[in-house]
Amino acid sequence: MTTTKKLGNVKLSILDLAPIVEGSTASDALRNSLDLAQHAEKWGYTRYWVAEHHSMPGIASSATSLVIGHIAGGTSTIRVGSGGIMLPNHAPLVIAEQFGTLESLYPGRIDLGLGRAPGSDRQTMMALRRDLYGGENFPAMLEELRGFFRGPESEKAVRAVPGEGLEVPIWLLGSSDFSARLAGELGLPFGFASHFSPDFTLPALDIYRSSFKPSAYLDKPYAMVGVNAIAADTDEHAEWLGTTLEQQFLNLIRGGVPRKIQPPADLEGFANPYELTAVRNQLRTAIKGSPQTVEAKLNAFIEQTDADEVIINCAIYDHQERLKSYELIAQLGLSSSKE
Repeated sequence: MTTTKKLGNVKLSILDLAPIVEGSTASDALRNSLDLAQHAEKWGYTRYWVAEHHSMPGIASSATSLVIGHIAGGTSTIRVGSGGIMLPNHAPLVIAEQFGTLESLYPGRIDLGLGRAPGSDRQTMMALRRDLYGGENFPAMLEELRGFFRGPESEKAVRAVPGEGLEVPIWLLGSSDFSARLAGELGLPFGFASHFSPDFTLPALDIYRSSFKPSAYLDKPYAMVGVNAIAADTDEHAEWLGTTLEQQFLNLIRGGVPRKIQPPADLEGFANPYELTAVRNQLRTAIKGSPQTVEAKLNAFIEQTDADEVIINCAIYDHQERLKSYELIAQLGLSSSKE
């Protein structure tokens, strides 16, 4: 008999963009990320991932491998990884060496999540890649990367040291069907960015599961789904904290210049009705509220997606409020597991 998944049956993890809030620096953001990771380890979160973005004044995780080392070095048990490394921005050999080094330093704790988007605008992508076509070569780059971990086929082959022979779990991440299908065909775990691509969540998960072929890594599909979630003492306070994330999406809709993370504010004071509708439609799957509200919405989300793991992005301006939100959500997962 199949049991409906809910909190307590799935793993909970954290996606962190190392937010640089208005009035702070990247140094502050990275210290806060380590502080959050140390708390998350105590609260029982499974993994702590940081994401590659570039030319973003509000995100301090551009040098993703370095941030992973910073987090892993300050923790002891939680898994640490990338959500994700944008592989077309890098030579596969470099990523194999970087993650081989991380795995050698922190054995059994490193995850390598890979995406094919640039994590930036067109101009920044040119500065990173020097061409516009790296994403089209993603499957070949992925195979090259996996080959470096397997080790050389001849004595004269290029070798990744550290890297070769190490079991660094590779995840494919996406916001559409491309990586979903590729992950299924290769038998790899798959993470979907539902937190900013809600319309494609269920189709992508269906494609991943229907195309899945067992591999040496997995005998059945394993899907992690991203969600924006904010927990606070009351629904009203959580909604207020959530206006920080709404401002980020409003700026994207307006095509504005990226900026630091802003404090909460009433959007109705400076956004027109069309903009408000667009922002709230994009964030319609965001989960905000009291612990009781968040528990109900998370359970509904898990049931709808049949996720094996939920990775939570909590975009809150105040660091102490962010800690509290993640702690409340962790308590929900722990209390549900005892039922």
